[in-house]
Amino acid sequence: MRIREHALSLVFAALFLAALAGQSVVGLAAFNEEQVTHGAAAVGWASFVTSSAFVVDVAENWQSEYLQFFLFILATVWFVQKGSPESKKPGQEGRGTDREQLVGAHARPDSPRWARAEGWRQWVYSNSLLLVMGAVFLLSWLAQALAGRVVYNHDQALHGQGPVTLGGYLASPDFWNRTLQNWQSELLAVGSMVALSIYLRQRGSAESKPVGMPHAVTSVASD
Repeated sequence: MRIREHALSLVFAALFLAALAGQSVVGLAAFNEEQVTHGAAAVGWASFVTSSAFVVDVAENWQSEYLQFFLFILATVWFVQKGSPESKKPGQEGRGTDREQLVGAHARPDSPRWARAEGWRQWVYSNSLLLVMGAVFLLSWLAQALAGRVVYNHDQALHGQGPVTLGGYLASPDFWNRTLQNWQSELLAVGSMVALSIYLRQRGSAESKPVGMPHAVTSVASD
């Protein structure tokens, strides 16, 4: 494998692991400060990273990120934004024809095997990106709910209050505050990228139109 050919994935994987490691270290420090404040014993790093306190913080960020991509992938099938390189051209809304998508009888010899197949296999592969993004979102949201309930009940006990059921936690302000504060930021980021890329440029980036391309041009590749 040539590293240069996979540099984008490798760089983001390294940045992700570094950020996750950093979160575990500073999260442990913050957690132990709170433990000492409440007269409880400090915990070690291994205990912290396997605790609900760490899992809920990680999961609530993951679910919002994958929701962002799920919605963006789905929206760009049916909606367009004139002038944005993040969009198809106006008039190209929809799933496209089999010929355009190179599936079934129109597949190339080097097309993925399931693209050449018919029936459910072609349907699954045709929607595989959306299906995986949606599945990771739902699983992360579930992890957030389960771990968040444990943390919430721990706080309830510290304040002399009784625990809540999973259903009670799902209806609580704590769950929806954790959820919506992430959703709104992700949706703002996506919307800003779509709109700002109409008028602003970053030379050399695949996410930007060429610097001199007119604002109104939507899809550079097809103009």
